[in-house]
Amino acid sequence: MTGTFFGEVDLASVAIWLFWGFFALLIFYIQRENMREGYPMVDDDGNASANQGPFPVPEDKTFKLPHGRGEVTLPSGQRPDRGDLALKRTSASNGFPFEPTGDPMVDGVGPASWANRRDLPELDGRGHNKLVPLRNLDAFSVSAGRDPRGLPVMAGDNVVVGRVVDMWIDEPEQMVRYVEYELDAEYGNGTRLVPLTMARIKSDRLKIRSIFSKHFADVPTVKDANVVTMLEEDKISSYYAGGLLYASAERLEPQI
Repeated sequence: MTGTFFGEVDLASVAIWLFWGFFALLIFYIQRENMREGYPMVDDDGNASANQGPFPVPEDKTFKLPHGRGEVTLPSGQRPDRGDLALKRTSASNGFPFEPTGDPMVDGVGPASWANRRDLPELDGRGHNKLVPLRNLDAFSVSAGRDPRGLPVMAGDNVVVGRVVDMWIDEPEQMVRYVEYELDAEYGNGTRLVPLTMARIKSDRLKIRSIFSKHFADVPTVKDANVVTMLEEDKISSYYAGGLLYASAERLEPQI
């Protein structure tokens, strides 16, 4: 042999170009994997959008869900969109706001909208329900802060509508996620849940500012007194959040 194989090759240049090529392929792969939910995109009428973006929609991939919850194939196996939404167009063109045609908090539209999640409870890594009422957890107790059980529940119009009866714990995270309260007969029947982030625990009451006393009867309920599903969670949280805008006409006006 009269010369070396790499005699005329710049190895540093080859290495950097290989890196850039690998990096471009990695971005392409990650972007397509990111398109497994929410694609193919649709317009306001539910038809396939003319512009799906610069990247092609990935081929179907089947995922085996843990704890015996079956399989899901994406992107073709998307959960169906909610139909018959109580909304109307404000313009013939796409991209303009829709207006509610009924009670947006009850209909679950606008800021009160909820996602069509699975009607099953969220599980922890061992397959147990993550959210459990404190009454079912003998190993848990309130060790700090104000225990809200027994406190009256006050609405945004300063009317007492019920009384706190329990708390729901995210067991693996060891955090309170929901407060359970029982409604007085004149404001509804049975118990309801409120996310702790939508309530304020005072020394003498639990205040729920986002909705008024007339709204509590329509707060979404749970089918099982000891289980809350992911779909129920979304509906409950959206109802209280929607009240921040829809609970009164004054809240719909510009705020200074």
